[in-house]
Amino acid sequence: MRLILLLSIFISTFGFSQTTLDDLKFDTKYYEATDKWVAFPKTEKDSTYSYGFIYLDMQAGFTLNYEAHFSITEKGLESTPRDSTIGSMKVRLTPKTSLVTVLNKKQITELNLPETPDWLSIYKKGSNKVSYLKSIGYHYNHVGACELALIPLNKAYKLEPHYKGLEFELAYAYNALKQFNRAITILDKAIENNPKDFYFYRELGYSHKNINEIDKAEATYKKGIKISDNDFEKSEMAVNMAQVYFQLKNKKKFNEWAKLTRKYSKPNSQYTQYIDMFEKQWDKK
Repeated sequence: MRLILLLSIFISTFGFSQTTLDDLKFDTKYYEATDKWVAFPKTEKDSTYSYGFIYLDMQAGFTLNYEAHFSITEKGLESTPRDSTIGSMKVRLTPKTSLVTVLNKKQITELNLPETPDWLSIYKKGSNKVSYLKSIGYHYNHVGACELALIPLNKAYKLEPHYKGLEFELAYAYNALKQFNRAITILDKAIENNPKDFYFYRELGYSHKNINEIDKAEATYKKGIKISDNDFEKSEMAVNMAQVYFQLKNKKKFNEWAKLTRKYSKPNSQYTQYIDMFEKQWDKK
């Protein structure tokens, strides 16, 4: 009786442990699967799933190193041999990339894959350097994964807070996550160190306006516009203040910032169109 019981436990534990279709959950964004083996969903016409390894290239951003295809069999995942004449295939991932499934240890074993590829170490050289950490944070910010960006950016900030571009990326991430007071702390120190970087003022003005410190936001944007040599950035700062005064129903101040927006915007630009829309809505009040 005991032998039969042990045998049944063995079968239930090991005999039916192979990967099935239900084990493949395509619910992960590609940037959440960095340094992971992943598979992509197949179309109705496909009989196999493509898979590979996602990593971050400091220059190119999120990249898939394509490995091969696999099918689901009674024995689990079975890889389809790739043409040996084809070298490594790297695909740059974009916001349009589909959701993926991260392969677990069992699935990785079924495909006879290493836990991590040997070549990954090439892209990890200097991974504790400020330049590397800032670059990784930039790529996370660039795809909207600001919470993930905070991890390398804060690590870099502890090492060298005034490294070029680092304070902006960190403040940008905090602003995107609506942690405006933290962004202000970073930016105040950044401006104290380098008062000539207009990007600091752009982000700081955004922080102040979002916690209803309107006077500080306006003064900050004025400083940013004064020192900036970039008309697009000037128009962004101006339209932000125009929007504030539209919401506050302050027509005089709105007109002042609407004029600045048009001054620095290209004809028919998005920001000019915003001003046109505000004015039309104002007339309907």
